[in-house]
Amino acid sequence: MMRVVVTGATSFIGAVTVRQLLERGNQVCAVVRPQSSNRKHLEEQTPAGCEERLCVAELDLNRIEQLPVSGHWDAWIHIGWDGAGSDNRTKRDVQQGNVRQSLAAVRAAAQLGCRRFLFTGSQAEYGVCHSLITEDTECHPVSEYGKAKVDFANEAKKLCKILKMEYIHTRIFSVYGPGDHPWSLVQSCLRTWQQDGEMKLGECTQRWNFLYIDDAAAALVTLLTEGHAGVYNIAGNDTRVLREYIEEMHALCGYRGSYVYGERPQNAEGPADLMPDISKICGETGWRPVTPFAEGIYETLHSLRDGTA
Repeated sequence: MMRVVVTGATSFIGAVTVRQLLERGNQVCAVVRPQSSNRKHLEEQTPAGCEERLCVAELDLNRIEQLPVSGHWDAWIHIGWDGAGSDNRTKRDVQQGNVRQSLAAVRAAAQLGCRRFLFTGSQAEYGVCHSLITEDTECHPVSEYGKAKVDFANEAKKLCKILKMEYIHTRIFSVYGPGDHPWSLVQSCLRTWQQDGEMKLGECTQRWNFLYIDDAAAALVTLLTEGHAGVYNIAGNDTRVLREYIEEMHALCGYRGSYVYGERPQNAEGPADLMPDISKICGETGWRPVTPFAEGIYETLHSLRDGTA
């Protein structure tokens, strides 16, 4: 059994990661914002019978050094990051504030005796790419969000070395599933079509890659226990033109509603192709994505109909 601190524990990825840690017999300290409106996500994901191995610490990330836990902890998964939405990705002050808070989390982890610090970075660190993306691909981030993730990685690697902790940096690509942000592409399409509406899209001619939420969380947990210090891409194994994903989702919705291409501007990262290479994590840990896109969409549709997405 490991004792693991998880920040951002009520987030889309955070809550499922906490669930999988608990399912594997670990003890978890979930750090959540005071009076978090997303607290229900964590509660819904907590497996029955595991409550005694979960402690919830209500604390803002800007006070993370005051985390009210004692004893020795083995590892820290840092998911907490403000301003992940498209608008805030362009705000330097917001994103650099995240860097400072996250470096404080590294120091807090060392104080608790953690031997590993795992950080959830982003494909936005690479910038606009049009070829296969490996962990050795040079980072040229476009958005302040991507720049801040790179800035943190550079500082955290040095700080962890000083503090005698292993630093694992993940670059997560496009994750979807129940509980995702309502403004995400998948959630927006499914909600709109269930109401027989029209979805206005960009050109959607770039190559894309999706990963189901349970597979993403499993990658983080597996890296925490079986990975080595370093950088890892976390993505699916099904890369294709984005329009193919759009049309498959529309079919899975029973062809309800409609869509039109070319009506939406590019996001903060620009017209990037997502063509990730995941051979490193697969080769070193044995982790593999196991959820086909259609199965993940059915699960997401089910949660939307139940009102739990």
